[in-house]
Amino acid sequence: MARPLRLEFVGALHHVTSRGNERGTVFLDDTDRDLFLEMLSSVVEKYKWTCHAYCLMDNHYHLLIETPFANLAVGMRQLNGVFTQKYNKKHERTGHLFEGRYKAILVEKESHLLQTARYIVLNPVRAYIVGDPADWKWSSFNATVGATRKPDLLSVDWLLGRFGQRRDISATRYADFVRKGVKTESIWKDLKGQSVLGNEGFADGFKDFLNGRRDLTDIPKVQRFLDRPALGELCGGIDLKNKELRNRVIRRAVIDYGYSQVEVAGFLKLHQTTVSKILLPRRQNS
Repeated sequence: MARPLRLEFVGALHHVTSRGNERGTVFLDDTDRDLFLEMLSSVVEKYKWTCHAYCLMDNHYHLLIETPFANLAVGMRQLNGVFTQKYNKKHERTGHLFEGRYKAILVEKESHLLQTARYIVLNPVRAYIVGDPADWKWSSFNATVGATRKPDLLSVDWLLGRFGQRRDISATRYADFVRKGVKTESIWKDLKGQSVLGNEGFADGFKDFLNGRRDLTDIPKVQRFLDRPALGELCGGIDLKNKELRNRVIRRAVIDYGYSQVEVAGFLKLHQTTVSKILLPRRQNS
């Protein structure tokens, strides 16, 4: 199975999610959630993370983590690993608790931290578990707005600082911002290669890094080709009767940019066998 690509560097901001094995329940009761937050607090302190937001659902969790020392992977191994050990002992069980490796999306701080933090605490609302984010005890929302005591693991200064200098005013503005997010468009429209979330051009800084990994088949193709143009840009508007041009575009889409034959055939409304035959000469000569 392909392993998700990890983009780690000093000061990186990550949206982290981890789901229960086979999408099973992770947190059976409130003591499990307390235990997880205890582990998270320990990891945040040990690895000097900044946690801007969190939300614990029944079968998964969300974190928004900034890493001053580029140590997300080692911290996550401890978080999920130690929590699983303690959880298994508590519930007298064995085996994996989480489904594979955690998922981490690199987030552009200036443009998308606010939106990502809002997305995280709105998860229970979008899942129709509660009608308002304040009604869900197991997210960072109430602590951020000052309705409950802020745990040591949570940092709110940067987040609230975007809404003003006076804490009471900024907290109210932040709460309004979050609640308005229920009706806004998804933040994932700006997601590139399932691994980078930011404005147009944010992913450009990682192109050279990814270009050197395009032959590493253990990394998902969609991440290795992070900077690839959309199929519409590559194949849109071409004259299918011009077979030389058509074949050149198809080879470029599949070989240079990693699109599957099925994707290209479907976009151009061609039979997959036709696409395979077009690719065959180059493959024989390579």
